[in-house]
Amino acid sequence: MTEATNQIELLRFTTAGSVDDGKSTLIGRLLYDSKSIFEDQLEAVERASESRGDEEVDLALLTDGLRAEREQKITIDVAYRYFATPKRKFIIADTPGHIQYTRNMVTGASTAELAIILIDARKGVLTQSKRHGFLATLLRIPHLVVAINKMDLVDYNQEVYESIVQDYTEFAHLLNVQDVTYIPVSALRGDNIVDKSENMPWYDGPTLLHHLEHVNVGASLNNVDFRYPVQYVVRPNQNFRGYAGQVASGRIAKGEEVVVLPSGLSSKVTSIVTAAGELESAKVGESVVLTLADEIDISRGDMIVRANNLPQKSNRVDAIICWMSDEPMKERGSYWVQHTTRLVNGYITELNYKIDVDTMHREEANTLTLNEIGRIQLTTTQPLYYDRYQLNRATGSFILIDPATNNTVAAGMIRSKSRNVEQLREGEVETTPARPKSSNVVWEQEGISLAQREERNGHKAAVLWFTGLSGSGKSTIAKKLEQRLFADGVHTMYLDGDNLRHGLNGDLGFSNADRQENIRRASELAKLAFAHGQVTLACFISPFTDDRRFARALVPDGRFFEIYVKCDLDVVKRRDTKGFYAKALAGEIDNFTGISSPYEEPQNAELVVETDIQSVDEIVSQIIAMLRERGVL
Repeated sequence: MTEATNQIELLRFTTAGSVDDGKSTLIGRLLYDSKSIFEDQLEAVERASESRGDEEVDLALLTDGLRAEREQKITIDVAYRYFATPKRKFIIADTPGHIQYTRNMVTGASTAELAIILIDARKGVLTQSKRHGFLATLLRIPHLVVAINKMDLVDYNQEVYESIVQDYTEFAHLLNVQDVTYIPVSALRGDNIVDKSENMPWYDGPTLLHHLEHVNVGASLNNVDFRYPVQYVVRPNQNFRGYAGQVASGRIAKGEEVVVLPSGLSSKVTSIVTAAGELESAKVGESVVLTLADEIDISRGDMIVRANNLPQKSNRVDAIICWMSDEPMKERGSYWVQHTTRLVNGYITELNYKIDVDTMHREEANTLTLNEIGRIQLTTTQPLYYDRYQLNRATGSFILIDPATNNTVAAGMIRSKSRNVEQLREGEVETTPARPKSSNVVWEQEGISLAQREERNGHKAAVLWFTGLSGSGKSTIAKKLEQRLFADGVHTMYLDGDNLRHGLNGDLGFSNADRQENIRRASELAKLAFAHGQVTLACFISPFTDDRRFARALVPDGRFFEIYVKCDLDVVKRRDTKGFYAKALAGEIDNFTGISSPYEEPQNAELVVETDIQSVDEIVSQIIAMLRERGVL
């Protein structure tokens, strides 16, 4: 295999849809038209189609492997298929859409980076279509494709397509889904699967395969927080002791200082060994053997992490689970908890509610049965070392095992440490930094109201909060935007994190507490600028969700716009215009976001822009269009 082949990206994606929406046919067509099936496979499908009396070759048989599926012409189990094009490798999980097989969809989608949700053009958006979108969002799948299938049966009608797009877009807004692509297709006829359809000249978007080949891969991977669960200890002789495992997230290099959990002992990585030889570094997804400078008692289930970037630790966690067993959940029943390579005893202390996946409403419940989803409080006899599922799917997930049968009974996603009962009953309780104030002071009202300033200025006041990794392009975009706004007579104020640290925040370092105080001061400054009618452009890495939530809370609803300036970590490291990443990787800068300190990606930003694939002018125009749409300009 050539080096170029080794570097081809892999995309894992899943499909879901209602009964007879054509999921398996779509995958079969994708494999057939991309010439990814062997002649003997096609011949077998042709014979099977002929024996069933089908007039045409049933491409769904390429994936519907179970006899029950072929007889009923539905998908029951999860079918995995592998294929490749010159641009990308793919693993497809064809999952069932029926509600009684929710557990199968959860299983197939758990590692996916993209979900294709099929909708029958004749039926429109059904309850099951919404359920699949909800489950994809619950599993933090970053990209959704809504394939509106069977367009041939509605005469390729553009109005039918646009009506479905409008209906599903309204639903997607409720889920805060940020990347949804709509493609009209006919899996049976091959329209817009691999080749552009001549029957739909009104559609100018990509074909399905083109989108799969070009969508951003790795969006769901955590490339920051190094987590290495140890699978086993390699000791071929007295001169070698290594620790085998797969890098669950982040990356590590020779010479870096690490901490072993749960012991808390420190050491340095002396070598990274693979079957093909030693590596200088290892990244997420790679299976390697690490050797350390010190002899430490390490065994399966331990976790090796970077010294300045530790996971959370608790023996009580708040989680969402999907129940996968025919036997109902037993509250306070004992289960084994498999978390990464660590197996501990645990029990469910409380079921807070179950979720109706059709309506997304919460319902009171005493137990969960097969395919039901609920929120629980889980207690373990030994602490778990985890990250929230939202930030790290690898260390934020677990399974529950029945110790009597060894059957997997549930799959879970960790939200946070357990909260007390009162907080949970009152609803979502979010914490934000406190707003300290001096004693014996009274707020002095301005002599000119905000409404008067806005009337004079000819535009509304607003705060545009640019967040993202260092080097992602926040300041570049904000300065270009300010030039455009200034030319149009808009009153602006530009706040930059580096500039504030030259004066107002010059006394602060980069510990978590100092970062929080840095954003608190900047937020208060943005609030004052807002009160004076300015469109404030605030550029701060602001890596923590709670800090950004604090900034938002200071501004009236509808006037705060969080803009996530997204850029792949490898790209910003290559840019490294200030040389910070090189210093951080060399260990010269501690607590550097993206390397030795985490960045919590926004989940509800008003706008997400991607500077590694969009131009600055394009992004600026996009922001201005948003401000006009929201009535600021």
